[in-house]
Amino acid sequence: MTAVKISLNSIDKVKSFCNDIAKFDAEFDLVSGRYVIDAKSIMGIFSLDISKPIELNIHAESGIDEIMATLKPYLAE
Repeated sequence: MTAVKISLNSIDKVKSFCNDIAKFDAEFDLVSGRYVIDAKSIMGIFSLDISKPIELNIHAESGIDEIMATLKPYLAE
């Protein structure tokens, strides 16, 4: 498992994020406080506080480099 912090601070960013990770077979979870939701669920993302960076857990056996390249625009500074 790989964990990174991402920032999804706009509706457009959430939509493009969901479209980008939907291309991968790996499992993605977003963790905000005590809540863990499926990162491929746009409704789940909107149930979180997106004004702050969110932890993304990536459960992938392979292809992590390609996933990280795709996530680059969303990574929190």
